[in-house]
Amino acid sequence: MKNFAKLILMATFAVLFMTTFAAAENHPAYLHALTDLRHARAHIDVGTANYRMNADEQRAIAEIDAAIREVKEAAIDDGKPLGDHPPVDARGGRSDRLHRAMELLDAAHRDIDQHESDGYARGLKHRALHHIDEARKAAHDAIKVERHE
Repeated sequence: MKNFAKLILMATFAVLFMTTFAAAENHPAYLHALTDLRHARAHIDVGTANYRMNADEQRAIAEIDAAIREVKEAAIDDGKPLGDHPPVDARGGRSDRLHRAMELLDAAHRDIDQHESDGYARGLKHRALHHIDEARKAAHDAIKVERHE
């Protein structure tokens, strides 16, 4: 009986591993988009002692977080935390970071906006794209505010 339970457990892990691997293989662009989204978020969410995020930046982060959730559900959760992203160049000013975030959001949009044959994942893809578009609008608004300050 003990051996049977071990066999069932091993089979379950094997199926989970193969499913995860297949999902990653079928949606490599989604995994790249997750990295871009985390990196864009980091560019917006750079905290310093004398820096306060404005409402547009907070809205952009909320939309990026929502897009990340949708992408993870549509493709695969790569298990990486929000802090797992390429380093943010701290030398640049707020405007530079917001522009870099826009570039990353554009890249994530391109990565996700590919043909999706799975109807369920297609709906999640469209919601993720909507959140990315909203994050781009919010980042754009934050750039406009930055220009006027």
